[in-house]
Amino acid sequence: MRRRAALLAAAATALLTAAGTLTTPAAATPATPTPTTPAPAPARAAACGDGSYQAEAVLNGSTWTARRGSSTVYTGTDMRAAVQAAISSLSAGRTSKERVVVRGSGSVSAGSRISLPSYTALDVCGTINVTGSGSGDQAPVYSRGTRDIEVQHLNVTGAPLYGIFLRNVQNVVLGQIDMRLSAGLGVRIDNRGDTSQWTRNVRIDDVYVSGASSHAVETYGVDGLTVGTVTARNVGESGLLLNQTINATVSKVDAENAGTGTGYAAFRMANRNGRIGSSYSTNIRVGEVVARGGGRGVFCVSESGGATIDRITLSNTGNNAILIENCYNVNLAAQSGTVTGGGEIRLAARTEFANNRDITVQNLTVTNSSIRESPCGENTTFRNNRLVNSSQSIC
Repeated sequence: MRRRAALLAAAATALLTAAGTLTTPAAATPATPTPTTPAPAPARAAACGDGSYQAEAVLNGSTWTARRGSSTVYTGTDMRAAVQAAISSLSAGRTSKERVVVRGSGSVSAGSRISLPSYTALDVCGTINVTGSGSGDQAPVYSRGTRDIEVQHLNVTGAPLYGIFLRNVQNVVLGQIDMRLSAGLGVRIDNRGDTSQWTRNVRIDDVYVSGASSHAVETYGVDGLTVGTVTARNVGESGLLLNQTINATVSKVDAENAGTGTGYAAFRMANRNGRIGSSYSTNIRVGEVVARGGGRGVFCVSESGGATIDRITLSNTGNNAILIENCYNVNLAAQSGTVTGGGEIRLAARTEFANNRDITVQNLTVTNSSIRESPCGENTTFRNNRLVNSSQSIC
């Protein structure tokens, strides 16, 4: 039986470099990532309502009017009906995007939807306040089984079930999204209507979500994801949660009090996230994760991996600052990172999945916290970690 050394050290300002090396399994042939071509981020976001459009919904006093050119397609007091009428007035059978601009603020029911068909761009220059109650997958902005859809600007308040709900879609752009909620989930993008097909080629430029009772942004079954910044404030669960998502690039997750009192995290990967075929070649690339307070900072679980996070800044998390549990090929703080206070950095495993493998924890300054590996993983590396009033117990 191979003998392992458990190292327990407390250091005031010591620089510790430790490597846990276990038997490396035979390397699987890396799967080739599915080719995707995310649309490039714009150099400058246009002001809301600027540019040409094919239809509009405009509030004047208490009356909404929807028009396409010189034709009026709706007049009344219902914001949802006005916006939907403007969308429905677009060219039937179109194969390129047509745009609807909404000018004004109003309320919609939590039990209703504004539905986007294929080749539709929506620009909301105002606020949608969601009232009442609903059930199922209702959302003020909804699309299912479509392609080439875009939401350029959107502000949502109130308590929606979902702020944006997109299922089995392709070629999606979400621009400047701001949700200041009292309940619900911010943005959900998935393939759960037909799991044999990936949702593909999704771009999210900038999302701010506060007050959601669930996640700020969640994906499930997405191939090809490009995210600029997700900002989460006082949300009930995760800031950004990636489930079974591959070929993803995220610039920044910035979370404050995300998942307080729970096991959720500012940034969470779950349900074989990053697994392509049976391989975990690196295909999830995250520039920066910032977490202050809340539940966990970074959490990888349930056979996820293939991920590199360049920079980490975690402080005073209520649960583990970092938890890596049954994950494979995860590189933490590839460039730099700090963990201050809060819960420990933990490498763990459940018995129902294979143990951690090919995990690298490096370049961290850990203050008033600890690093612990239990059980011992396979081919785990700890290096260039500076412990300040902190302890380390690794294999």
